[in-house]
Amino acid sequence: MRVVFAGTPAAAVPSLQAIIGSRRHDVVAVVTRPDKPAGRGRDLRSSPVKEIAAGHDIPVLQPRRPGDDDFLQQLRDLAPDCCPVVAYGALLPPSALAVPARGWVNLHFSLLPAWRGAAPVQHAILAGDEITGATTFLIEEGLDSGPVYGMLTAEIGARETAGQLLDRLAHDGAGLLLATLDGIADGSLRPQPQAADGVTIAGKLTSGDARVDWSAPALRVDRLVRACTPAPGAWTTFRGRRLKLAPVVPADDDEQLELPPGELRVGPAEAVLVGTASSAVRLGDVQPEGRAAMPAAAWARGVRLVPGDVLE
Repeated sequence: MRVVFAGTPAAAVPSLQAIIGSRRHDVVAVVTRPDKPAGRGRDLRSSPVKEIAAGHDIPVLQPRRPGDDDFLQQLRDLAPDCCPVVAYGALLPPSALAVPARGWVNLHFSLLPAWRGAAPVQHAILAGDEITGATTFLIEEGLDSGPVYGMLTAEIGARETAGQLLDRLAHDGAGLLLATLDGIADGSLRPQPQAADGVTIAGKLTSGDARVDWSAPALRVDRLVRACTPAPGAWTTFRGRRLKLAPVVPADDDEQLELPPGELRVGPAEAVLVGTASSAVRLGDVQPEGRAAMPAAAWARGVRLVPGDVLE
């Protein structure tokens, strides 16, 4: 098929590479979000998908809005049979959905209808799900509600972060998306309606959502930090200043201390422990405002913890 691929972040790259490498499909263009300022100099930076496309001399379209008339005309001129989508980052209006003869096919990183929305991987970890996966479906106007072509399942590791899980699903899901395109091309796949039960919504997690509540149980704290790693980044405050947190670890039996929620204590082998509503957790790397990340033990030595110091 003639395909126009739509995607933006690194999670979309394995799928684009798989389709480019396929002998059955011709990627005639890539659609990605406009370049954005990044870094200290705020220079414009291309998306990972754009960089891959440029390396293969594939035309790149970057509409401000996918409903813009100029973009729609470009899309019609390309005459795609199908448009695979992975984390493009913008809603597709009906005028765009109507262009490809076989529709827009999305690779979504959950087992639909669970975790429809922008942050399915983060919410699966936050909810304590043991199993997740990826789904390919035909995009319609509803939020991730279109009929399903295929699925794969994956276990969520006990210490896995959202970034690690997304990377794994992105690579495994690339094969699923390519197989879906193959099935659409040869007529062997027909999309099936999603189940009516089990719908959950995975809204984008904000920086406010990522603030750790030390009055929650240790299990909840652990899930929140892993779900927010690497983005938006879990954080707390110490002596009135923000402190970013890498994943924490439930304290070992010999490290368990009677600590009120948020109270800090240096335990055996310089482990930096924090109280929660249940048992203590051990801090991993931390990053004070304006400084590089460092091991919690080095941070604790530098700030000279005193009895009664707390994270808030």
